[in-house]
Amino acid sequence: MLPINLLVELGILSVVLMATRFAAFGRKLAVVTLVLLALAAFSPLGNLLLYPLESRFAPWDPSRGAPDGIIVLGGSVDTDLSAAHRTPVIAHAADRLFAPAELARRYPNARIVFTGGTSNLISTESREADYSAPVLEAIGIPKERLILERNSRNTWENAIFTKQLVSPKPGERWLLVTSAFHMPRSMGIFRKAGFDVEAYPVDWRMGGRDNLFSFTNSGADGLRRTDVAVREWIGLVAYRLMGRTGELLPGPGKD
Repeated sequence: MLPINLLVELGILSVVLMATRFAAFGRKLAVVTLVLLALAAFSPLGNLLLYPLESRFAPWDPSRGAPDGIIVLGGSVDTDLSAAHRTPVIAHAADRLFAPAELARRYPNARIVFTGGTSNLISTESREADYSAPVLEAIGIPKERLILERNSRNTWENAIFTKQLVSPKPGERWLLVTSAFHMPRSMGIFRKAGFDVEAYPVDWRMGGRDNLFSFTNSGADGLRRTDVAVREWIGLVAYRLMGRTGELLPGPGKD
């Protein structure tokens, strides 16, 4: 259902239909597909879909004091490429790894948890935590401070397994580090799991309200933003229907 996949599928279908008695419909479908492709690639569509996600949680306020722990969600390292080259390969969302390194230096007593196994449908032995740990150590987090959760396959399991691993105590303050567009769903999931965390959004994909209606001259960038936003909205709907979040678009207040 992601835009780029759906548009390719519609394009192929239109070509096939043009070779049949439904050729007229195929030509119309091809035109519609091309228009949709242009909208997804060059129009503000991606920004309009991303903005409600990325602006849902404000940057974390350090004036409230030091946190007791910092949870870092996986999603930066490509486990297949890392296994193939036998070295960590950061494919995207590098801010998810850089931010906790700075937080670790600022708050030397805070526990650091990285949670991420493999999201592959066909399980492999490659776990994201195993490849992310050396990166975190290389940018300044001592190995003895790292707690690795390496069995989770999705954000729901991130929350469940991390809670079991660290057993948060009443009154403790834990930060949750993930991409800004992913933060609403992540916060809703952790709340549903009974793990009270504070949002620490990173990895923004757009500048803010000023960029809301801006067009892009790079179709690849526009498609990427639209894909990311649509995928996250699908995730929000799916997790709400499964009862893994308490509301469709979780916000700063508790469910």
